[in-house]
Amino acid sequence: MPRIFDNIEHKLLEALQNTLRISERADFCVGYFNLRGWRAIDSLMEGWQGNEQGCCRLLIGMQEKPEDELRKIFSLKGEQGIDQSTVVRLKARMAQEFRQQLLVGAPSNEDEEGLRRLSRELRSGKLVVKLFLRHKLHAKLYLLYRTDPNNPITGFMGSSNLTFAGLSGQGELNVDVLDNDACQKLAAWFNDRWDDRWCLDISQELAEIIDESWAREEMLPPYYIYLKMAYHLAEEARAGLLEFRIPRDFKDRLFEYQVAAVKIAAHHLNQRGGVLIGDVVGLGKTLMATALARIMQDDYGTETLVLCPKNLVTMWRDYLHDYHLVGEVHSVSNVQNELPDLRRFRVVVIDESHNLRNREGKRYKVIKDYIEKNESKCILLTATPYNKTYLDLSAQLRLFLSEEQSKDLGIRPERLIGALGESRFYAAYQCPVRSLTAFEKSEYADDWRDLMRLYLVRRTRSFIQENYAQTDAETGRKYLLFPDGRRSYFPARVPRTVKIAIDDEQSGDPYSILYSDSVVEAVNALNLPRYGLANYILPVLPLQKSKPTGAERQQLDSLSKAGKRLMGFCRTNLFKRLESGGPAFLQSLERHILRNFVFLHAIENGLELPIGTQDAELLDPGVSDEDENALLPDADETGETDVDKNVLLRDAGGTGGTDVEPVGAWACPAQSPGDVDHAAQEEIGAKAEGGASRPGISNEGGASPLQV
Repeated sequence: MPRIFDNIEHKLLEALQNTLRISERADFCVGYFNLRGWRAIDSLMEGWQGNEQGCCRLLIGMQEKPEDELRKIFSLKGEQGIDQSTVVRLKARMAQEFRQQLLVGAPSNEDEEGLRRLSRELRSGKLVVKLFLRHKLHAKLYLLYRTDPNNPITGFMGSSNLTFAGLSGQGELNVDVLDNDACQKLAAWFNDRWDDRWCLDISQELAEIIDESWAREEMLPPYYIYLKMAYHLAEEARAGLLEFRIPRDFKDRLFEYQVAAVKIAAHHLNQRGGVLIGDVVGLGKTLMATALARIMQDDYGTETLVLCPKNLVTMWRDYLHDYHLVGEVHSVSNVQNELPDLRRFRVVVIDESHNLRNREGKRYKVIKDYIEKNESKCILLTATPYNKTYLDLSAQLRLFLSEEQSKDLGIRPERLIGALGESRFYAAYQCPVRSLTAFEKSEYADDWRDLMRLYLVRRTRSFIQENYAQTDAETGRKYLLFPDGRRSYFPARVPRTVKIAIDDEQSGDPYSILYSDSVVEAVNALNLPRYGLANYILPVLPLQKSKPTGAERQQLDSLSKAGKRLMGFCRTNLFKRLESGGPAFLQSLERHILRNFVFLHAIENGLELPIGTQDAELLDPGVSDEDENALLPDADETGETDVDKNVLLRDAGGTGGTDVEPVGAWACPAQSPGDVDHAAQEEIGAKAEGGASRPGISNEGGASPLQV
């Protein structure tokens, strides 16, 4: 009686391995062959000779999906005959299926070693693989030969393919065949198909597939891996370059880097409903956005609404007129009055979109509501996509991402999930793992890079110079070439020292007055109580019952060190503003007094002190393209303002020095005033422009004026 192998009580793999140990060669016929599954039995064939008398012959039958098979059965054409073109097509399809096998799952060291052994056996002839193409072949047959006058052939028949699951997984059913006559007939059946005209040897092709995969013996150069990664990362960019064309009106106006940006942005806009063009200042974001809106108009018949700071309205109207763009231009400051009753525009351009970071602001809500109701595609323009936190980015994305879109972005914050673990992530945040909310929990730059590559197009001047610019052979300067042959040179920024003679004897010399001892003493004499909190700590009396706790004592101890640095930082900035000019200095004083009033109001009324984290980069328009007026309260016709309550604490900056509020002075309430972000302050100080600081200006902490 034959033995039954159901892979529960008796596994086919064990019986096959035991028989292979005493066999000299084998013939296998299966419908499906898994390359990584071969390692379950390959070691048992190491001692075979590797010729017709000492090898394993593997016959693979072509299989079809059930739906394809059913379609053929009921097709009016009936079964198609085999020909040479069909053979080539089927052979290529099978090779692709084997390649796809190696892309499934995470590779292991065991898989790698097993595939390498398989490649060696294919090339040495110990394993010969043929593809049977004459008709569909679903048979599962294993014949093993040995020198034995009584039982030279042992067979196994059933449902198991040559895979891990087929040989050892439940749900299969097989029997052994020991009768010599039956085994001889099965061997003849196998040989008939092995010798068929349309049975093709694919051994070398399989070996090449393995040798070109991650399991290859020879290690790939790192540069090839880099190219592979770059190819896949640039997939969407490549799609955009092929998918859209630039309107004729822009052919002679756009540089090559702008053409690429517009096409890539068009792909993002069409695919996801919004795009953020974040090229740095001076690279032509306005012209690129206009070209992008024209593509949408020409291809989809859309009309464009432009929302921009009021000082850019005239410029945008000229762009719409010059490039035949159908649409309207409105100031962001008037959206509360105009947008609710405005007709439908399918494309909305928002210039200086970084000003819309406050999701609770009235303007933000009005604009988002308009975009949602009209299902508008959104083009955001900003050279400073985010300033302090990554939430600046998510706030801008939420302008055009619907609630459903934001719940499934198709990607996850992998760095955050890897750091916490999926179970802890769900327990801590209780939000969909592929949502925008999940990304908002992450502080990892890699997570935000993965997200923004789907929505952001951003290049820097150095990137343009390295990848698109040409070099003048005579001067060595970099330039861009217009389509009509004109050259646009990059400006050469050469720092120069300008020496100014100061005559202390002339009372009318402005520089002499500026750097006089009286001015220095006046700045040094400022009390700056908001920064010198340690000067106002009440002494602890011996009989006082309530004494500072350990945490409070640590906080009080840190006030002295932080206060000296912050006071020095503030004095330095005030002096720099004075160097910039009288109006700038007076403006800084007015704002400083305003902050004092806000602070005093909070103290007198028992309110929390307004010391939220400060976006330092927002305060200097010299290092961003921020609309200065957008940071100030903008009254509408009713006299109401749409501004965050903390905006009164912000400075827009001026020419020359920066009017910066020290970051450490506006720490969150739970943070010790001594926990100063010195790196951020050094960066702010380094960006401050103007004349050299007067050596006599005291920073109270011993550090240089720009290292506080």
